[in-house]
Amino acid sequence: MSNETDQETAATTGEGGGDIVKSSTMMSTQHQHHHHHHIMSTSVEEVDEQVLEMTQSTTTVSSSNSSSGNTTNNIHSRAQKSYKNLHEFSEEMLETEKAGLVERVYDLERQVLEHKDEIVCLKSTLADVLRRLATIDNSYENSTSGSGRGGTGTPAAGGAGGGSGGHHTVSDNVSASGQNSLSSKSFRFSRNTLTRLNSTVDEKRFGRVPSRVTSSPSRVKTNLAQKAIHYSNGSLHSDSMSSHSISPAPSPSPRQPNASAVANSHHALLASSGGMGKRWSSTGDFISTPGSPSGTGSSGSMSRFSAKSLLNLSGNSSRQGQTHPYVQRKNEDDEYVKLYISGRPIVIHLPEAQLSTYELTKVQPAPNRRLRLDWAYGYRGKDCRSNLYQLPTGEMVYFVAAVVILYNMDEHTQRHYLGHTDDVKSLAVHPNKLLVASGQCGGHEGRDSLPHILIWNSVSLATLNMIGCGEFTGSINCLSFSRADSGSILAAIDDSPDKIISIWDWQKKEGGRKITETKCSVDTVVAVEFHPLDKGQIITIGKNHIAFWSLDQNGMLYKRMGVFESFEKPKYVTAISFTQTGDVVTGDSSGNLAVWKRGTNVISRFLKKVHEGPVFSICALRNGGFVTGGKDGLLLLFDDALHIKAEQIVEAHFGAVRVVAEGKGSQLLIGTTKNCILSGDFTLSLVPIVMGHTDILWSLATHPQVAQFVTGGRDRLLQLWDSLSHSVVWSKDIGEPIHAVQIANAGDVIVAGGVGGRWSVFDIVTRELLATYTDGQEVIQCMQFSPDGNLLAVGSKDNCIYIYQCTKVAHRFSKIGKCTGHSSFISHLDWSKDSQVLRSNSGDYEILYWNPTLCRQITSQSTVKNLEWATQNCSVSFETIGIWPENFDGTDINSVCKDGEEQFLVCADDFGKIRLFSFPASQPKSLSHSYRGHSSHVTAVQFMHDGVRLLSAGGMDTSVLQWRVV
Repeated sequence: MSNETDQETAATTGEGGGDIVKSSTMMSTQHQHHHHHHIMSTSVEEVDEQVLEMTQSTTTVSSSNSSSGNTTNNIHSRAQKSYKNLHEFSEEMLETEKAGLVERVYDLERQVLEHKDEIVCLKSTLADVLRRLATIDNSYENSTSGSGRGGTGTPAAGGAGGGSGGHHTVSDNVSASGQNSLSSKSFRFSRNTLTRLNSTVDEKRFGRVPSRVTSSPSRVKTNLAQKAIHYSNGSLHSDSMSSHSISPAPSPSPRQPNASAVANSHHALLASSGGMGKRWSSTGDFISTPGSPSGTGSSGSMSRFSAKSLLNLSGNSSRQGQTHPYVQRKNEDDEYVKLYISGRPIVIHLPEAQLSTYELTKVQPAPNRRLRLDWAYGYRGKDCRSNLYQLPTGEMVYFVAAVVILYNMDEHTQRHYLGHTDDVKSLAVHPNKLLVASGQCGGHEGRDSLPHILIWNSVSLATLNMIGCGEFTGSINCLSFSRADSGSILAAIDDSPDKIISIWDWQKKEGGRKITETKCSVDTVVAVEFHPLDKGQIITIGKNHIAFWSLDQNGMLYKRMGVFESFEKPKYVTAISFTQTGDVVTGDSSGNLAVWKRGTNVISRFLKKVHEGPVFSICALRNGGFVTGGKDGLLLLFDDALHIKAEQIVEAHFGAVRVVAEGKGSQLLIGTTKNCILSGDFTLSLVPIVMGHTDILWSLATHPQVAQFVTGGRDRLLQLWDSLSHSVVWSKDIGEPIHAVQIANAGDVIVAGGVGGRWSVFDIVTRELLATYTDGQEVIQCMQFSPDGNLLAVGSKDNCIYIYQCTKVAHRFSKIGKCTGHSSFISHLDWSKDSQVLRSNSGDYEILYWNPTLCRQITSQSTVKNLEWATQNCSVSFETIGIWPENFDGTDINSVCKDGEEQFLVCADDFGKIRLFSFPASQPKSLSHSYRGHSSHVTAVQFMHDGVRLLSAGGMDTSVLQWRVV
């Protein structure tokens, strides 16, 4: 019996031991996958030893007392408990290891993103360096060609890359420093080098070189390899110099470049442009230029015109056709012509010197000089969001009017993307930090003015694609590139009544391919964002909603609305960002912050009343923290656990915080609701780097001696600017809208016309109010000092002109009287060069002449028709006949001016365009160069005192653009 019992017990123990060994082996295998098999194996071995001890004990007991069955059951029970403890122990370690694994996965994701950002930064920096080297290369080629080595040269100011100074190549610098003197070819990068590198990057990034759509009206498609640097067409009448070049450094004495050199280089550029399409309608495009190669552009373009046209240009045409659709001269002996504006004939008398040679059929050529955008003042933060970004190259990108600005704060230079035809409303930067998408609202004319999106390269400013032209009904208010799949698709919100969300494969063919679209919300949508980690996940926010969208592989969109449950549902969800782990962070109109767990549509954490009023922006920092900004002007710094660490106040006169972007290091960029951009951090005060107007900009005047100008608008701000440092000297709220400004000839006071007939005098240095005068009860429309500085004419909306005598005290004026006779409001004023005669235009296109000392109208045309005028503000005159195109409404031309040397005439219209004519533009067929940049009616244009720079003021777009004659 004893032997049988021992065998039975041994058998039982062997089975149990086998199970334990099997269990140990399985657990060791599992934990090898979790990198802790040594610990688990040790634990299992200890348990095995305990079980073996119990087995030996059981064998001993069985030998001494084989009939003790209860004891054996107890031992089995103990063994089962050990198995249970072992199982629980393994489960606990599995859970611990799982939590650690999730943390490590998040950490790996963070590291991958950091490395990706570093690679993007290196690529962007390399591309920018190549662009700069190409600029130096171009300057070198231009300087050598100008030295007689062949070809035609162009000044640095008008170059494609346009740097400040810098005509020396790298090899020149090496030789100068005593290094080995090598050939410049060893160190120079040509445009082809830049093109090849750009193409290589595009091929690696997208699998092909995307075709681009140029910003010319004809939208001719060319390959990126044809041009490394994009020449943005600023003219409707001729291809003008690109405005994307780096602005030259401020110079106290700007110099006009050689006109013939610019013209020759322009023709050389056109000749080398291969298959680029062109719209020939400027005489500068087909008049042969000395030194130009025969058979390059000129002969081909001449065939587009008839012999009659060429005869007209040479002045040898017959005198039979003395009529024009809107200008008439019945007989050759007539001393006047009739200019028809809006069907109303205006009689304009011809100067005696023009009587024998003036012909309506002649064509006046456009000037051989061009305008290039030098600087754009202003920023659109009043009604736009997410429109301020820092690029790896050190430039910040933002927009105003129809211009996207790339501003380098360290170098104080701007480059400009001018592909848009109307207001830019949205901006998005590709994950590679090289490409930018910008969306615009509908324009005034043509297909290119329909709402659309442009994809362009931030280094070369080449347009890669135009998306959705004709597909959108409202402006594109929100844009976002996908982030989890390296930006292959683009989401856009159409601000139509249905608030359509559309998804685009922007790399497919010309115009992109629309993957899908659907109605987003009946209410306002303020932002759309792709999830940074989850592919196909999109979040939209706006009035009364936050929506989580999923885009499947078939291009279908599915929406889940955010559920607020017991938390306060806001009127607006106003801001959105993401944590490093993929959670969604939103801010609302009540000042609350909410955290939405990744992959869900419910709130996991809620921070109440963080701001007093709406949260306008949430910026995710590189270290995992956040910065929030709101309507209360407060900036708050949070750590990655959303604990407040610091705060900063934005001064009230700068406006509320609209957008926060992370700059270099700890630097922050803050866009405000009063169209300012500030820079700083939480340890130092915030410094304004961009300032602007916030409402309709009506008036602009230049300083007669120095490089300064003054602006005034409906926002009641009177601002003095410096055009060399591109900054605001001072700004003053005068308490009423400003409709007219002028600077006295001595440059010591500013006069500003307001509403209710009031106009005020301010000291130009201290901005102190010196005096206030009142004339009538209507708005002061225009003001003009006489050339000798003794008289001031004030034009009012009450149809009268008030004449003042300037006294020895700068701010004291003595009224002489008022000139009455106009049947509409006074729109423009000009003085004769001898200060003896004043001429005026009115709202009904009338032109009258006045004796200012007597305040009487001069009716004898023989007295005034031969006069020379100090200024050219009047849009209706003999000198401006050619600025009126056919079918133009009289109100479409808002402002005109001429330069001091009387070479150029510039006019500004209601369609956001500036046109450059030769002065005088007295022929009905006067050709011009046309430039875009403004998106609203251009209310004023004025040349600076040096005649090299031109300033233009936008109306609703609140911008000031500074142009340079090149």
